[in-house]
Amino acid sequence: MKKRFSKELIIGGLVLLALLILVFGINYLKGVNMFKPSNYYFATYTDVAGLAQSAPVTVNGFKVGLVREISYEYDNPGHIKVEMSLDRHLKLPRGTKAMLTTDMLGTSSIALEMAPGKDFHNVGDQLIGANASGLMSSVTNDIMPSITAILPKIDSILTSMTTIVSDPALLASVQRLDKIMANIETSSAQLNTTMKAMPRIAEDASGLMTDLKTISNDLTALSAKLREMPIDSTMNSVNSIAARLNTSMEKLNSKDSSLGLLLNDTGLYNNLNASAASLDSLLKDVKQNPKRYISIKVF
Repeated sequence: MKKRFSKELIIGGLVLLALLILVFGINYLKGVNMFKPSNYYFATYTDVAGLAQSAPVTVNGFKVGLVREISYEYDNPGHIKVEMSLDRHLKLPRGTKAMLTTDMLGTSSIALEMAPGKDFHNVGDQLIGANASGLMSSVTNDIMPSITAILPKIDSILTSMTTIVSDPALLASVQRLDKIMANIETSSAQLNTTMKAMPRIAEDASGLMTDLKTISNDLTALSAKLREMPIDSTMNSVNSIAARLNTSMEKLNSKDSSLGLLLNDTGLYNNLNASAASLDSLLKDVKQNPKRYISIKVF
């Protein structure tokens, strides 16, 4: 019996230890340090949207505590009571406000606005609760009217854009632009090919310039040789030959010379022609009748 009681006691102790660890773990996850003494204060709000237990409580951005509990005041309808656990070293002057602020993501926290003075609140006092004009409130109150005014203009712009985009002329322009871009790409490729051929063209041009330089040098040498030639004596010789030819032609045309007489006297030409014809006839007859002209006697 004693042994059985010991087992039950051990099991009970383990369960109790597990519960303690669970409670400590839950509070630790909430940010509650059970081993650190805290002071508790309260504040009342009409709207705590976004505020949750363990939400931070700050002074000038520095965390000095957290929200311990949020409860609805049924005896004071429309009000919500928030209990705050603050560092016990923090002293709150009377008139300090607990401002409920909301960030861009909609998460709320409490920021303490310390009042001047040295008359401090007692632990457990009620602080002045107020909703601060946070970023979301500024957006709602200041920016939303401007956005609401701009929306019709945006709608008009979108309608105009839809009309422009659906215009067949725009589609045709886009197609032409595509063709232009294709032509540009083709031209770019051709230009690239030309640029690649430029070294070879430059090399050919260099060779051509070398040939032109050689030709120029040859022409210079030829010009020098022409300057060295005896042009005057050559021309005199040519003139002398021309004069002699002229004299010979005059003699040929003159009837005083035999050759001139032969060329210019028609009668002499006819006689010579007739003599040649007679001689030809005689030769033919000699060939045909040799016995008539040659007599052979045999002894």
